[in-house]
Amino acid sequence: MSDEIRTTEVERQPNHKLLLGIGVAGLVLALGALGWSYSIQSKLGDSLTASQQQNDKLQTELDATNARLKATSETLGQSVGMTQKQLEDKAQAILATQHADTARLEKAQAATNQQVSAVSSDVSNVKTDVGGVKTDVATTKTDLANTQSQLQRVIGDAGVMSGLIATNHDQLEELKHKGDRNYFEFTLAKGAKPTLLANVTLELKKVDTKRSKFTMNVSSDDKLIEKKDKSLDEPVQFYTGKDPVLYELVVNNISKNSVSGYLSTPKSISQ
Repeated sequence: MSDEIRTTEVERQPNHKLLLGIGVAGLVLALGALGWSYSIQSKLGDSLTASQQQNDKLQTELDATNARLKATSETLGQSVGMTQKQLEDKAQAILATQHADTARLEKAQAATNQQVSAVSSDVSNVKTDVGGVKTDVATTKTDLANTQSQLQRVIGDAGVMSGLIATNHDQLEELKHKGDRNYFEFTLAKGAKPTLLANVTLELKKVDTKRSKFTMNVSSDDKLIEKKDKSLDEPVQFYTGKDPVLYELVVNNISKNSVSGYLSTPKSISQ
């Protein structure tokens, strides 16, 4: 019993060697940590010193660079000032040239406009003339159409349908242009000698202006034919020739002592 108690007491007593070992180990660790901390601080101090030196060097270089830039800027400022003056002078010269060119072009344009106006006026005159010619042509065509519409066929005094009858000179010209027959114009005076026309002889015997009548002798193939009391614009017809062909005589104007008109013969007959 007492041995057991004694053993228990021994176990309860502190182990001084263990405690001493732990204390020594802690001291070593503390010293190591202190040394490591000092080493870090030393290295940080060196790094900071190097960094400060590098910063001082960079600042010096930056100051030098700024000085060079300032000098260069002043030089450039002077150069730019000179270039600006030159540019202004050049711009003024260009503007003066442009003004001169503009004035010259405006003068040339004015002269051209005058020429164009003159040409336009001439063209207008030509157009007017052409328009007048067109109008004249249109009028002529209208007159011709009217002339053609007035030309007509009637039964002659021999009972034969006549050719187209012309009642005036213009219509007679139209008949001549057709070229279907020969047309011979005449003017006969009362009491004058007989007039030879183509191969027949015509002689005016009587004129009645009030009634627009006339009497005429026609000699053909040694025969005398009296055409008595014939009317204005009436086809006076007769046959003549070895192979008889139809002749037509038309009086389209009657005055106090004369008549005028035309003789129409086939194309084979010449004057």
